[in-house]
Amino acid sequence: MSGLLPSVLLLALPGLLGGRPRYEPTWASLDARPLPTWFDEAKFGVFIHWGVFAVPSFGSEWFWWYWQKEKREPYVKFMKANYPPGFSYEDFGPLFTAEFFDPNQWADILKASGAKYVVLTSKHHEGFTLWGSKYSWNWNAVDVGPKRDLVAELETSVRNRTDLRFGLYHSLFEWFNPLFLEDASNVFKTRKFPTSKSLPELYEIVTKYQPEIVWSDGDGNAPDTYWNSTGFLAWLYNDSPVRDTVVTNDRWGAGGICKHGGFYTCSDRYNPGHLLPHKWENCMTIDKRSWGYRRNANLEDYLTVEDLVKQLVETVSCGGNLLMNIGPTHDGRIAAIFEERLRQMGAWLKVNGEAIYETKPWRAQNDTVTPDVWYTFRPKEGKVNAIFLNWPNSGILELGEPQARLAETQVKLVGYKEPLKWVALGEKGIAVALPQLTLKQLPCQWGWTLQLTDVN
Repeated sequence: MSGLLPSVLLLALPGLLGGRPRYEPTWASLDARPLPTWFDEAKFGVFIHWGVFAVPSFGSEWFWWYWQKEKREPYVKFMKANYPPGFSYEDFGPLFTAEFFDPNQWADILKASGAKYVVLTSKHHEGFTLWGSKYSWNWNAVDVGPKRDLVAELETSVRNRTDLRFGLYHSLFEWFNPLFLEDASNVFKTRKFPTSKSLPELYEIVTKYQPEIVWSDGDGNAPDTYWNSTGFLAWLYNDSPVRDTVVTNDRWGAGGICKHGGFYTCSDRYNPGHLLPHKWENCMTIDKRSWGYRRNANLEDYLTVEDLVKQLVETVSCGGNLLMNIGPTHDGRIAAIFEERLRQMGAWLKVNGEAIYETKPWRAQNDTVTPDVWYTFRPKEGKVNAIFLNWPNSGILELGEPQARLAETQVKLVGYKEPLKWVALGEKGIAVALPQLTLKQLPCQWGWTLQLTDVN
């Protein structure tokens, strides 16, 4: 027995000496891991949904499921009208060509967007991997279609040309994988699919590409025990090459969403409009109807830049991050409308970034007197940011929340040099006289920031 003691002590030493804690493969242990601080400071990321679904680019990235499983009429008709009888979804694979994919150009657009991280779909529910996975024989981008490792190329460009953190989305289940369907028919008492496919892929992408976000999805109604999610996450947090900086979401098994994992996503397009006690992310799409590229989208299907700025501001003031999705084309282009929206976000953030990045929620999230005014706080500088989305016709902006102090409180319009005049509205609230500016003189469009110092 005494011979065992030194090795037991050695195992405990890092903990005793204040070293890195080791996490157990249990939710109680994993959920106690502090979220790396970079994620909360980043506030804004870009999601990229790209895969074989970009070939039909019709309706949705769920094309295969809606066509073959649900047999939805628009999808069945589309196939009948445009493809020969007997054409299968697998036949789309070689048509996913990516000949215009320029990862440097993508990286430059991402940088211009003001985003601080990017998440690429390494594999969606169709099971096609954008890297040459040894666990996805003949259904990956190196063997079929582009004949290129798309994950490696984007990862290299993003890391060489930008300061964005690189992240990967990975779907646990695959709609039509025979091993998954067999496990499902056994009510997930067998685990052929996760042990031979999903888990090996996860270890493979983390080891190969060292993503700092592992964005899981698609539990296929199977519990986390079937996926061995806690075992994988314990390795990710303890021993993986990204153990110190990696963040994960909450989609690791049926019933675990909004309960377990790193940050919470709760549901797609989640935007509660009030403060949450746990770090969360609003993942949403510029195309209101689809995550993947759609050739049949109309202009009104795309959110305007005003819509997007509003989503960002609401989300950040309530403690969330915004993950804004684009869907590239089968030939590897970011469509002009997506590029324009991303560059517009970047132009807005260039002026108003200090009201977004590295902020904390204030005691009030939105104003009680004027609608569409949202607050953020910079604790280090003691600055309160009031972001207002509508410029008042009167030139006077009334704010119900700030408690100003005479001769101490200062109000500035971000991007404009002179301090602004204000008067108190009783015990609480102030009226601010905005400068009279021409359109050319406005510091930006689509929303403006008042910076308040020395307010209670």
